Amino acid sequence: MKYVLVIGDGMADVALDELDGKTPIESLNLPHFDILAGGMFGTAQTVPFGVAPGSDTAILNIFGYDPRKYYTGRSVLEAAGVGVILKPGEVSFRVNLCNVENGIIHSHNGGNVEGDDAQGLMEYLVSQPEFIDAARKVGLKIHISRTFRHIGVINAPDDFVFKMTEPHNVLEQPVAGYMPKGDYAQEMTDIMNISYKLLDHHPINEARRNRGQMAANMIWPWGPGRAMQLPSFKEKYGHAGDAVSAVPLVWGIANLAGLQAPSVEGANGDIDTNYAGKLKAALNSLRAGNDFAAIHVEAPDEMSHAGNLKNKLIAIKCIDEQIIAPLLEKMPEVDKDFRILLLSDHPTLMTTRTHDGHAVPFAIYDSRKPGNPVKFDEKNAEKGVYLNNGDLLMPALFEMM
Repeated sequence: MKYVLVIGDGMADVALDELDGKTPIESLNLPHFDILAGGMFGTAQTVPFGVAPGSDTAILNIFGYDPRKYYTGRSVLEAAGVGVILKPGEVSFRVNLCNVENGIIHSHNGGNVEGDDAQGLMEYLVSQPEFIDAARKVGLKIHISRTFRHIGVINAPDDFVFKMTEPHNVLEQPVAGYMPKGDYAQEMTDIMNISYKLLDHHPINEARRNRGQMAANMIWPWGPGRAMQLPSFKEKYGHAGDAVSAVPLVWGIANLAGLQAPSVEGANGDIDTNYAGKLKAALNSLRAGNDFAAIHVEAPDEMSHAGNLKNKLIAIKCIDEQIIAPLLEKMPEVDKDFRILLLSDHPTLMTTRTHDGHAVPFAIYDSRKPGNPVKFDEKNAEKGVYLNNGDLLMPALFEMM
């Protein structure tokens, strides 16, 4: 028996006037989603009540690790995903490259800056004496990536308190109202302001503007946390395998849980991610003898944060056509007996461009008893079973409940 988890990040939503009162999922023809819904179909509270909604808390819970017990901060997971394991006394941050113009934050990801642009900007920033002096005051070290996502680490006492708003939750707002609070607030604010001063007219950003792209001109630290430990996924469930994703958050959960997180060329977390490459990596893992594989697709969430409904619809359709359809076609070649769990980790609302903590639709398909297709959407899911905590999803997939 083989088991596959597919997460469409932020797919779930609320009814929209632009879609005649339907949700994005409900408005689309998703025949392969509907095939999966012929099995166990319902809603799951992936974000526990009282916990801040986000991919960190939701996906941690989906993998069976209740965030109320294990969660210490998003950046810890992302740090683990890129091989940065925190030592005692260290605190990590996610450090985004953002776009800020005239004091307003327009993009939490600098217009989805990546590759040479992202790496070049950050390498220039951390080499500048003014930035080095400001970072030295808090012992900040930044681990640079080739995306808008970077990891910062500082040494801090046990009673350290740092508060920072997630940049994707304050888009189109004045940054002055969302600067750091708590310990090192002024020092971190100075670091952010210096980054803007140094990056705004950097040649890379001027070239981006000339190409009609956003400048990635300010760093934004957020999501502080200390070291996190997770029990072994294999010991917990008796199954092992790979988690395929484009984002360090999922890699980190996989690494801490003892799963593998293969790198897929062209997987970028955006609408043009390498869907086929992700599918191939998961299938290769199962063919190699693993009995579990997870495929995470970030694109619907990113399109929601960007306020781009057209592209959110395209991203969801791509999951149906380029992940679920070929998965249903090819899995019988891997093992005639298989189960597939499909869900959104949390809703990401087009109305607010932020995460939401309401229950999400899920479906578990079993090749031995496929059932009849049912329209997969939020409204129909509410008629089905209800799991009051997302940490019940893995036991449901593995038939442990």
